[in-house]
Amino acid sequence: MAQTAAGDGKADDTAGVQKALSGGGAVRFARGDYRLTSTVVIDLDQTGFVSLNGDGVARFIMEGAGPAFKFTGTHGGTADPKSLKPEIFGRQRTPMVDGIEIVGAHPGADGIEATGTMQLTITRVAVHEARHGIHLTVRNRNVIISDCHLYHNTGCGVFYDNVDLHQSNITGSHISYNAGGGVVTRGGGVRNLHIGTCDIESNMTPEAPPTANVLIDCTDGSTAEVSIVGCTIQHNPSPGAANVRFIGKGKARTPDDHTQWGHLSIADNVLSDVEVNIDLQHVRGAVITGNTFGGGYEHDLLVTDCSNIAVGSNTFDRNPPYYRGKAEAAKGGLLFRKSRDITLTGMHIDGIRSHPAAVQIEDGDSFNISGCTILDSDGAGLLLKNTGNSLVTGCLIADRRPDRAPAPSIRIQGGTDNTLANNKLAHKSETVPAP
Repeated sequence: MAQTAAGDGKADDTAGVQKALSGGGAVRFARGDYRLTSTVVIDLDQTGFVSLNGDGVARFIMEGAGPAFKFTGTHGGTADPKSLKPEIFGRQRTPMVDGIEIVGAHPGADGIEATGTMQLTITRVAVHEARHGIHLTVRNRNVIISDCHLYHNTGCGVFYDNVDLHQSNITGSHISYNAGGGVVTRGGGVRNLHIGTCDIESNMTPEAPPTANVLIDCTDGSTAEVSIVGCTIQHNPSPGAANVRFIGKGKARTPDDHTQWGHLSIADNVLSDVEVNIDLQHVRGAVITGNTFGGGYEHDLLVTDCSNIAVGSNTFDRNPPYYRGKAEAAKGGLLFRKSRDITLTGMHIDGIRSHPAAVQIEDGDSFNISGCTILDSDGAGLLLKNTGNSLVTGCLIADRRPDRAPAPSIRIQGGTDNTLANNKLAHKSETVPAP
């Protein structure tokens, strides 16, 4: 039990908390409110193995700028055992934080920051009213974040900030109402990022720049090998916001470098109630399957300048209980721009509004569309505009609303060498001149 800090909510406990953790070992704080006015630094090479425990009853109030707790290690290698220096498993491995609350009381206050760590494990931690909840910087390996509540912060819930980090898992956590994004990677080199069974909600605001509940931005680096599985990802329709946004165009290494990062799997999630549910930009290699989409105010799926994308058995549905009030204005729909080598199969699409087509493909090449059901949508069911070398087979497309003057089931506008076969079309197809 840490006895060097008062925890009475009145005294400045910074020095006492620092002293308790500088000795390493299992440091357990009793119930109390511990005021911090500057960062408590845990230098793992000096402290040796350390765990910070609060049993759910210790609250740390960060009244200064920077993280409440910063873990620093000396790991500069990879996850390969051959790259580990002796001190990593001798003194530094697996720093742990469990069962504490961190409250931000300064505009620049963060929760936990880590750099140079191996096997950082953060569990049952709550961070709110801060800037960033968990801030990963410079270089880390094998990070686990689970059963955490990262709520109502002005920055990001979990921020991969120009960090070189392979192997990280975020599971079973609530990440919500963080104005700068829920899980955010910017720059750096991130691989093997697994996000599973989390509730990730409303991590954007009209007062902040556009962001996403999960934002992967490779603009100044690269992120790849990402899996987002079994989550509810939703809310709110702030301008420019998305549930999942992956910007795959990284920093060019040569003038003719056209690298598109990806290796992305989005599976078995519930996605709803934002401007765009999934926004892929300059991505190569993504699988989207088993998800339910709803309430995309502009689009359910927006794909721009991408290739090698497989979209499988998802539902894009206008389910009446969810389309009352403001949600009536949600358009939904799928739009592919300047993309190629795309497979769309087994999709169920119902009730797309106010778009030229439920599925729009513009300036595309080599699309294979099969076994899809497209129902009761404004405009055409499928639009191929300036798109070539594509195949549409075995699809069912119909507008069954009796009060509608139906549009063509398929509209082809420009493009060459497209094949339509074995489709059941309620209102035929239409070919019009290129615009």
